[in-house]
Amino acid sequence: MFTAAALVPSPPLLVPQLSGDSALSAEVRAAVVGVARELAALSTHWIAVGVDESSVAGDVSRSGVGRGEFGTFAGFGADVRTQLDADAVGPVNRELPLAALMAGWLRSQVEHEIRIDLHLVSVDATADECRAVAVELRAQLDDGDEPVGLLVLADGASTLTPKAPGSFDDRAPAVQAVIDAALGKGDREALLSLDPKLCSDIGASGRAAWQVLSAVFTEQPAASVEYNSAPFGVGYHVGMWRA
Repeated sequence: MFTAAALVPSPPLLVPQLSGDSALSAEVRAAVVGVARELAALSTHWIAVGVDESSVAGDVSRSGVGRGEFGTFAGFGADVRTQLDADAVGPVNRELPLAALMAGWLRSQVEHEIRIDLHLVSVDATADECRAVAVELRAQLDDGDEPVGLLVLADGASTLTPKAPGSFDDRAPAVQAVIDAALGKGDREALLSLDPKLCSDIGASGRAAWQVLSAVFTEQPAASVEYNSAPFGVGYHVGMWRA
C-alpha cells in the first residue's frame, strides 16, 4: 500500500565523515534526515529510485541493486559502511553506485528497521520509458497491505554557478527554476515535460528519477518543501509528496 514519497538529493557531502564541519552541508543533511524519518514513520519498506549514470545503451532500468550487500564510501574519502537491508553479508561491494550508498546511509539515520529495494533508471531514459518504469513500481507499491514508501534520490543542475562542478551554464537557472517550482507544487506534467537533452547539458542528472516519481502518482500530490537551494552550485530539493 503506497503511503508517500520522500524527495532527497544524493551528494556524498551529506555524510558527516565526508564533509567535516561544513555548516552548509549540515543544513542540507538535517532536512534530508528529517524527511527520511517522516517516511520511516509511515513505512518501514521503501522502494528507492535513483539515476544510473553508467547504464548500457538500451538498458532502461535495473532492480534489486545492492540487495543483501554492504557498500562503502571509501571511494569518496572515508570507509563509511552502508546496507539496504538487515540481511547484508560480506565482503563489501566497493562498486555499488552512489544512489545505493546514499539510500543505505539514510536507512542508518532513522529509528526504525528499514528495508530498501533500489531501482536505478538510466540517466538517458526518455519520458515514456520513465512512465513505463513508474507503472511497474506503482504495482509494487500497491501490492499487499503493508505500507510502502517511495524514496527518490535526485540532484538538480550542476551548472548553476561558476564554481559548480560543471561550471556555469546560462541555461541552468531557468531550468532549475522550473524544476524547483514543479517539485514544490507537485506539478507532475511540468516534470514529465523536462527535456532530457537540455537536462543532460546542464547536469540535471535527477531528471529521469523525477519523471518516474511524477508518473508513479496518478493524481495531484500534496507537496511540501523542507529545503530548496544550491549551496555548492548544484540544485538540491528536499520534500515530501503525499497522495
